[in-house]
Amino acid sequence: MIVIAGPLLHRMELIYQKMENEYDKVAAELGFSCEGCPDNCCDSYFEHHTCAEWSYLWLGFSQLPDSIRQEILARAEACQRACEEAIGREERPQVMCPLNREGRCILYRYRLMVCRTHGVPAVMTRPDGRTLNFPGCFRCQEVVRERCQDQEKVPTMERTALLRKLALLENDLLEGRRHLLPKVRLTIAQMLLQGPPVMPVAHCRR
Repeated sequence: MIVIAGPLLHRMELIYQKMENEYDKVAAELGFSCEGCPDNCCDSYFEHHTCAEWSYLWLGFSQLPDSIRQEILARAEACQRACEEAIGREERPQVMCPLNREGRCILYRYRLMVCRTHGVPAVMTRPDGRTLNFPGCFRCQEVVRERCQDQEKVPTMERTALLRKLALLENDLLEGRRHLLPKVRLTIAQMLLQGPPVMPVAHCRR
């Protein structure tokens, strides 16, 4: 089992705190808030890509009472079925996250990177040099249209440095063998149903 703990856990929490700070800064500059929004971003189809975040999610999940964990896993199964059906229809899934309980994330403290950064405009430069732009959620886009006269000066969250720090943490967590392991591309429902991440036997120390 791949467990994030000690100094690596502290680094993860610092990265997440930086993400929150950067998000809050951009949101404040735009005058944007989720308060009163008729939508819920928890039904967005997000895939996550690191064992570090997967392990961190399970750190929080393992602390819940058994009855609640079973309830969440049942919802995760239903969520996964609904996503597979939508994909089978060549549609992008729009299914409520199994961690959402009465409109709130039951593991809010342990929420993942995409959950922390989705909403405000953002930009990211990939390792291949390609720059990706994210306009933000529909409500934030409305705010931008109303309040930003110059679209080239819209406050934007820069994700690149944060993603690099997360990639370095991932490499350290996997003891430099990140390139030897299968790539992670899982929804939260899949992460929960598969259990915590495990280092393949072939790559474990003897």
